Amino acid sequence: MAAAMKITLLAVAAMAVLSTASAATYNVGEPAGDWGFGINYDSWASSKQFIPGDSIVFKYSAQAHDVLEVSKADYDSCSAASPITTLNTGNDIVSLPATGTRYFICGFTGHCTGGMKVAINVVSASSPSTPSSPAPASGPSASNSPPPPSPSAATSVRVTAGLGFVVLLAGLMA
Repeated sequence: MAAAMKITLLAVAAMAVLSTASAATYNVGEPAGDWGFGINYDSWASSKQFIPGDSIVFKYSAQAHDVLEVSKADYDSCSAASPITTLNTGNDIVSLPATGTRYFICGFTGHCTGGMKVAINVVSASSPSTPSSPAPASGPSASNSPPPPSPSAATSVRVTAGLGFVVLLAGLMA
């Protein structure tokens, strides 16, 4: 009876840990900056693999910017006329609970057309990552900086940490 209780408790703990360990939080535009001008948000988003349970954070000056979640049509045309959601605290956390593409723009006049827009594609956790990679630089001005971390690095860290905790729990309960 005690063994069955331990196994049940371990299974419940493992499910709880793995469900929380799989979520990641991404600051939009980092490491280059925050929600503002001068960032290629298409490139930033394509370098990540967003899965259900993840969150994105928009950090910005609330006096200078805002965040509107919009339809694809409004995203494409940079229209702020019919937002799905308006965020304006300067530190806005957006949960990504399901697969699909979500569209965000800055609603201040001229900001979206100036590049302040991002499409977040949330894929199944089991989907392979297919971010685009720029061609390596060559010539005298080429940078020798290390390549960016793998887009699946957050997923690998999440799963490894969760499994490590489960093994620790199993050892403690033995």
